[in-house]
Amino acid sequence: MAPQFGEGSAGSGAEAVLVSTVLGVRDGPVGSAWTTALATPTMGHSPFVVVAKPNLPVVPFTLFVPAIGVTDQRHAELTLGAGQAGVAAAVLDLKMDDPDGELCLIVSAWIDPQADDEDAVFANTRDATIAALKVGAAGGPWHGHLVEIEVPENPYFRSGRS
Repeated sequence: MAPQFGEGSAGSGAEAVLVSTVLGVRDGPVGSAWTTALATPTMGHSPFVVVAKPNLPVVPFTLFVPAIGVTDQRHAELTLGAGQAGVAAAVLDLKMDDPDGELCLIVSAWIDPQADDEDAVFANTRDATIAALKVGAAGGPWHGHLVEIEVPENPYFRSGRS
């Protein structure tokens, strides 16, 4: 299996979440990146294994990497709580077939330090993760999707907005 790269976003304002995903086999380059990321945390960006509940990781084995440094206790709670639960829910919702545990998933999620609504962070992380995984499964954004774009936009920039 070739690595699948995806990107998704959901929500608006402080509760908007941006997610990047890489899915691949554990004994390939994605597995190496997964292991390296887990073994080499940096200040504020400590990766952790996503669980469905304590002591029960989701499958495929998923690593959550905060895309922005954790800034304070509330941001840490949202990242480790609602953000992680949103990723777990997305993986469980998609019922990704990996009965032999051959795959691993890296999820980098950007959760705004100003976010406060954990239900919105959960829902937006779930939706953004599903969107990213679907982009990856479809072969990525390079299959004609970009020719229609005249002005880039994202949840924090829309051209012409007042």
